[in-house]
Amino acid sequence: MSACSPCRADDAAPRADANAMHAALGRAAIASLYDELALAPKPGLVSFADAGSHEDMDASTFLRSLFALRHYFVRIAAQGAVSPSFAPLEALGIEAERRMSRATGGVNTHRGAIFTLGLLCAAAGAAHAGGLPRHAASLRQVLLARWGEALAARARHPRDTHGARVARAYGLASASEEAARGLPTLFEHVLPALREARRAGAGDRAAKLHALFTAMAHVADTNLVHRGGLPALCEARRLAREFLAEGGGLHALAAARAARVHAIFVARRWSPGGAADLLAAACLVERMERLHDGTVR
Repeated sequence: MSACSPCRADDAAPRADANAMHAALGRAAIASLYDELALAPKPGLVSFADAGSHEDMDASTFLRSLFALRHYFVRIAAQGAVSPSFAPLEALGIEAERRMSRATGGVNTHRGAIFTLGLLCAAAGAAHAGGLPRHAASLRQVLLARWGEALAARARHPRDTHGARVARAYGLASASEEAARGLPTLFEHVLPALREARRAGAGDRAAKLHALFTAMAHVADTNLVHRGGLPALCEARRLAREFLAEGGGLHALAAARAARVHAIFVARRWSPGGAADLLAAACLVERMERLHDGTVR
């Protein structure tokens, strides 16, 4: 036995614990994306009920994408734990986009989620490595401290993506700008709405509808702008705020009211994909908190 063997043995338990946590974070990300897919009715978006405003994808397309992404979230959590550099995270995200594209035949099902949920997994991996709680405040703090400057630089010199082009053309905040500010729409609006609805006694579907419409009311959704220009974004926000003002997910007829908004979106071919990503992100933060607290494995 070499002189180093005891050191390797001593390191084995922490490594195993870290690997188990990264795997759990990866499962949580996939489960949260499945939550978003399974929710119905939701305006213009794909669910198991229908394809919403989309002709190039349906629920089976999303399931193929989720299967292709199952290792990505594990890997980015592990990378976030070992390095403060943003470049390796971006490389993992680009490779995940390629995997998604191969699985879906070129259809963009999860590019926004690859970015946002990937950053959350990286932040959770870093928080775990640093002995910090994987709660919302700590996740946001870690995200800003480790990658805030790199994300701000990325926002100034964005990749040539569909969302970045729309944001630039219409003067909207890009995904990178939102991330550089610590995902304020997620942490200040969508996640609190999900929690408040649950505390008020809403069931799981109703609470998620409440969070989704909150996201629609606040996010500068480039998916909507691409399909209908700024008028689509303004009208979507108006409909979302009307839904919330009348009780949101806590209203007894929340599902029926959401179905009426869904019909409007489908008729106009609108799809709030950015809001859908924020719903999945809120579900993921909830799961990360439960993982930290030991209430779910």
